[in-house]
Amino acid sequence: MRESVEHVMKVTARPPIVMVEGEGSWLRDSEGRQYLDFVQGWAVNCLGHSHPVMRRALEEQGARLINCSPSFYNAPMARLATLVAETSGLRDVFFCNSGAEANEGAIKLARKWGQKHRGGAYEIVTMHGAFHGRTLATMSASGKPAFEPLFEPKVPGFVKVPFNDLDAVAAAVTERTVAVMLEPIQGEAGVVEATDEFLRGVRELTRARGVLLILDEIQTGVGRTGRLYGFEHAGVQPDILTLGKQLGGGVPLAALVAGAEASCFEPGDQGGTFNGSALMTAVGCAVLETVRRPEFLAAVRAAGDYLAARLRGLSAGLGHGEVRGRGLLLALALRRGDAAKVVEAALERGLIVNAPRPDTLRFMPALSVTPGEIDEMLKLLEPCLP
Repeated sequence: MRESVEHVMKVTARPPIVMVEGEGSWLRDSEGRQYLDFVQGWAVNCLGHSHPVMRRALEEQGARLINCSPSFYNAPMARLATLVAETSGLRDVFFCNSGAEANEGAIKLARKWGQKHRGGAYEIVTMHGAFHGRTLATMSASGKPAFEPLFEPKVPGFVKVPFNDLDAVAAAVTERTVAVMLEPIQGEAGVVEATDEFLRGVRELTRARGVLLILDEIQTGVGRTGRLYGFEHAGVQPDILTLGKQLGGGVPLAALVAGAEASCFEPGDQGGTFNGSALMTAVGCAVLETVRRPEFLAAVRAAGDYLAARLRGLSAGLGHGEVRGRGLLLALALRRGDAAKVVEAALERGLIVNAPRPDTLRFMPALSVTPGEIDEMLKLLEPCLP
């Protein structure tokens, strides 16, 4: 049988190339062409493509146990849950397959908590510009304008306020509110950071009002910002945390993490056929044990500083805008031209970057990216900029 991309459902615009191989920061297509990958599956491949520790975990665990069903514990599940709990400071961990599923679980958990502890409160305050996933509830929670007309009627119970506006959050919290949910950095909105002061203020506000704080760290968690978790920069801790993308380093793995006071699911409330499989959580252990090392995180911070400095220099020389973000989640604001066309031109030259907005380029390289690869990226990108 001859394979054909014609049978792949058209849910996104894809260029007419087929990727077949990857190593580190590089991809190769079916025609043998190489690409420098500064998207890495949308901040997924934190160790780059086909990292040896991941290949080893897949091989060794695949020879022992792949999946024993979620009706039983398995050893990698227990080990990864312990790692996540110990590093996050929260207590209970539920593994799932995607960030959207983790956020869906966070919404359900908050509403269950509201039934038990806040008189049936169910509303969640979320932010304009937020992106929490593509299930119906997570699309409803998101503040992405393109989602507004889709799949109506949406799930009710989400009150949206401007990002980084503490007064707006305070005004939106009522007796119906059960939680405030936000991302430390809004990646899909163009890499827009929550200020440390805003995060601290929201944490103080939610405690004072008796509601939960949910932090969506699908894109910022597991080393992306130079700390293991993005909330560490502000010195706060959420009641509920969601992780995904980098937790699996490229395999489908995510987590809903809750503190003792917020963790109120009972048997039957939550589940999933493949959730917490031995194979996926074994990979998660290999990834998290690699990324959590102080020297690895220090290298991420150094690479992030270098990439930001090189982007600022490029931007100043060409008359473009600010560089936003933290660690190795960065964006360059364009003052002219169409970012999507820049992405197309870069791909033609063998560089993969992303345009979350018409005036913004986003950079999400492997956390192991080298200064030489950053220099090569700038060399490929510069001729593509207007």
